[in-house]
Amino acid sequence: MFRRRRGAAETPSEPTPDRQPASAPEGPARESGPWDAADSYPEADRVDLGGLHLPIGPDFEVQLQVAGDQIVGALVLAHESALQLHAFAAPKKSGLWDDLRVELTRDVESAKGTVKEAEGPFGTELHAVVPQQNGPEASIRYIGVDGPRWFLRAVITGRAAVDPAAAAVLEGVVREVVVVRGDEPMAPREGIPLQLPPEARQALEEQSEDKGYDPYERGPEITETR
Repeated sequence: MFRRRRGAAETPSEPTPDRQPASAPEGPARESGPWDAADSYPEADRVDLGGLHLPIGPDFEVQLQVAGDQIVGALVLAHESALQLHAFAAPKKSGLWDDLRVELTRDVESAKGTVKEAEGPFGTELHAVVPQQNGPEASIRYIGVDGPRWFLRAVITGRAAVDPAAAAVLEGVVREVVVVRGDEPMAPREGIPLQLPPEARQALEEQSEDKGYDPYERGPEITETR
């Protein structure tokens, strides 16, 4: 778990403020995040997860999502709400969000839910209501952002999916995300690799040597998805 405590000088991973990149991005400059690594984005306290640099703050918690032994995304918790973040490679000359909205709409409707398009702070998004097996219907906001050769998917659930005031904190997190696509060839829709911050990796390696510690099955900073 990564969280900056109120009045505290350090976090468990001891992140430091990001430096502004020296190189200028291709094309028109972005006026707001989520940011590309080549953008001149504002400095902020962010935790380095490799393909994603996520902001940290006192009003929310950041957990990691893993599948097997791979980190596949991040989960941000705040105000009875959750924000899931996943980054993917995208084609150089076209985005993914237009096609993915069609696919998500089909998936929601096949699950006997309802979905509609709406304009949000990051452009067109989907607002869905899906039935649950053991409980009331769940409201979900699907947000997609096409960047230079990357796509960021943000899924908001809980109170923030229907309450703009509760959504403000999580929308602020999305605005401060920095996506590090890298230059290596990747197929469209392939997940951009994520990793533990350097300090956390070092600590887990030391514990593994001492106690046979498995960082992907134990540890409070990781939430495993099955």
